[in-house]
Amino acid sequence: MSDKKIMVDIRAVEKDFGVVMALKGVDLEVREGEVVLIIGPSGSGKSTLLRSVNKLEPLTGGQIFVDGDPLIGPDADIRKIREETGMVFQEFNLFPHMTALENISLAPIKVKGKSKDEAHSKARSLLKRVGLGDREAAYPGQLSGGQKQRVAIARALAMEPKVMLFDEPTSALDPEMVKEVLDVMLDLAKDGMTMMVVSHEMGFARAAADRVVFMDEGEIVEIGSPDSIFSNAKEERTRKFLKHIL
Repeated sequence: MSDKKIMVDIRAVEKDFGVVMALKGVDLEVREGEVVLIIGPSGSGKSTLLRSVNKLEPLTGGQIFVDGDPLIGPDADIRKIREETGMVFQEFNLFPHMTALENISLAPIKVKGKSKDEAHSKARSLLKRVGLGDREAAYPGQLSGGQKQRVAIARALAMEPKVMLFDEPTSALDPEMVKEVLDVMLDLAKDGMTMMVVSHEMGFARAAADRVVFMDEGEIVEIGSPDSIFSNAKEERTRKFLKHIL
């Protein structure tokens, strides 16, 4: 991985919400094609860090570069960075009055200026990719939670991002629907997509993650391979947390 270029460069990042310091000088590099899984207890800063990468959370201090482009400063192009970073949330955030096809096509048409035919063609291929080729005319209310999340992933992919950010993408799903979403994420990882994933799905971590980052109280406590973190964590805080989830 070390010979691959850095796609996400997080430098001394701080986020102060006033009542709590959510991020305390976080440094992290994510290289092209790398899958980085971020774990930690509730309130540790995982989601805040992820949301900071496309400025859904404005930073209090530090700097983030996405494929060399700065997030803060006179040269920052937030629209470009948001186009290059696909985001998948816990909740699916699909437009209820639009079909799966329309949900996926909307941003390419509105933001990238794609023709309707071109956007629909791309959306259909993405629906097939996530196993929903027969559901293009379905509205979100007609889809299961797992299907909605797969549409949300397809919608993010429609913008042809360089980096995919997943914020606990399976936490709102019933257990039987988790696998269908993780399978799509595994396929993306195998295809070389650069991914930052906040999740406690350890099976996915072992199968797809290159590195696991353990966060606590706004800081990165430990980074290592899935095997080294899960089997031989160096830090007591990491071991204590893993006892509860493994």
